Amino acid sequence: MKIAVTGAFSYSGKYITRRLLRRGEQVTTLTGHPDRANPFDQPVEVLPLDFSDQRRLVNSLSSAQVLINTYWIRFDHGRNTQARAVENTRRLIEAASTAGVRRVIHISITNPSLTSPLPYFSGKADNEQAVLDSGLSYAILRPTVLFGTEDILINNVAFLLRRFPIFMIAGDGSYRLQPVYVDDLAAMVEDAVYRKDSYVNDAVGSEVLSFRALVQLIGAAINCRRLLISVHPRLVLLAARALGRFFGDVLLTPQEINGLMANLLVSSEPPRGATRLSEWLHQNKHSVGLKYASELKRHYV
Repeated sequence: MKIAVTGAFSYSGKYITRRLLRRGEQVTTLTGHPDRANPFDQPVEVLPLDFSDQRRLVNSLSSAQVLINTYWIRFDHGRNTQARAVENTRRLIEAASTAGVRRVIHISITNPSLTSPLPYFSGKADNEQAVLDSGLSYAILRPTVLFGTEDILINNVAFLLRRFPIFMIAGDGSYRLQPVYVDDLAAMVEDAVYRKDSYVNDAVGSEVLSFRALVQLIGAAINCRRLLISVHPRLVLLAARALGRFFGDVLLTPQEINGLMANLLVSSEPPRGATRLSEWLHQNKHSVGLKYASELKRHYV
């Protein structure tokens, strides 16, 4: 079948596309970065992800049976706001319905809520509602923090641990998260493509860690055990802002730290990802955190 993937050359999209190509499927990517090199040894049709032209969106999806949507933005940057991303997602789902797409696989986040004071989580809930309202067959997958070779959070924690003698933690660090391996998420997407039923599943790994324990785990894996200091969240944000100016990036946002401290990145459902972060860190201890991973450079430069 023909499957359209938003961002097939990006982080999670790349793992998803690799699995689909192995299955012999024809993959089209809708992307805002059409100049990116194809990382696969098989052709992938590249079409623009142009939310300003609904007819063009419909045409790009006209021959696809399935749409896999990984599109979202982590934080507001210039004209790219989370409110705008919600509207863009609704346009995309409407275009899929008009184009005759039969099934949508949508990547969301754990614990979305239309009433959340955090735009990231309320926006994700709005996006899910657009899928539910479409009348299409669907699978909505809700991951937490992804880890893998190209991830940002785990890598940059390791990067900071390799270079600074102390590491500041907002509050006591007891709030939890449940990371999931990016290829485990891709396997769940692959399974969802061939199912017929509509469902919503959390997509989380088997390890639940406090943030303090996570930092300690990373430090032990890369042999950089540091002094962990509990400070007020505002101080962590000030330090992140200062480092962000140095790296030309956004390390952390207030709503990210609020979501983390509110335990929104952990699930009450059974884990569906088999890969353990602790084992992955051991296997990648010589490479994780060697270079800083920039969100802005990855998506906007």
